[in-house]
Amino acid sequence: MAQVGMRELLEAGVHFGHQTGRWNPRMRRYIFGERAGIHVIDLQQTSRLLDQAQEFAEQVAARGGTILFVGTKKQARDAIQETADAAGMPYVNQRWLGGLLTNFQTISKRIKRLHDLDDWVENGTLDLLPTRERIAAEKERAKLTVNLGGVRDMQRPPDAMFVIDLKTEVIAVKEAERLDIPIIGLVDTNCDPAPLTYPIPGNDDAIRSCKIIVEAIGSVAAEQADIYRAEQERQRKEAEEKARIEAEERAKREAEEKAAREAQEAAAAEEAAKKQATAQAAQQAAAQQ
Repeated sequence: MAQVGMRELLEAGVHFGHQTGRWNPRMRRYIFGERAGIHVIDLQQTSRLLDQAQEFAEQVAARGGTILFVGTKKQARDAIQETADAAGMPYVNQRWLGGLLTNFQTISKRIKRLHDLDDWVENGTLDLLPTRERIAAEKERAKLTVNLGGVRDMQRPPDAMFVIDLKTEVIAVKEAERLDIPIIGLVDTNCDPAPLTYPIPGNDDAIRSCKIIVEAIGSVAAEQADIYRAEQERQRKEAEEKARIEAEERAKREAEEKAAREAQEAAAAEEAAKKQATAQAAQQAAAQQ
């Protein structure tokens, strides 16, 4: 597991909190002090809690689980998408669609619709539609891509969620809580860390801070996910090879059994023919006498 050093956290500005007048008292234990009216986050705690969050992310990915990366604020969007894509995980970086988790059965129908529209583009069906219908379908596809493009391959609610900024993603956090989905989160001094299973105290307003934290989680998830997929592929090929060998052995056995039956039938037919010939010869001899 690639750990993030204190110097890296410091250089990324992870320790900068909000103005002291905007703090949430529940973040008190993660605050080192204040400077020029700004709370300074205790990076030793950040480092320790980040390690714990990475270990959990590793465990989820190692068993083939899914981590949903969520960050719709401007500072987090690029890092969320790039990291999730690299790990092969779903993400939301534009707008959280209400019910994405708690009403996934309905949302999954919209995801299927997106896949259908993508297929229309691939096979040329979209170009064959009347102009008005084609334009409407293109607009629908564009909207669905913005809202659901990052979760297009998510077939069920995730096993865990990573979130940047609890205030911005309050709906996503509430939905995850309702479904008892563990939440890893970058939490600033103005937020209540209570909903988080794995809080990571740090600056959620700076691009570099968001990037270093999301990449720390994403990198371990990517590594374990790759190992899991490779093992699944190995098992798949092994199963295919086993099935092929069994099929060949079964075919060989059936062919041998068929050949044996045919040989027995041929021998029986030959024996019957001999008996018939002997009987006919005996009848002819008796007739001559």
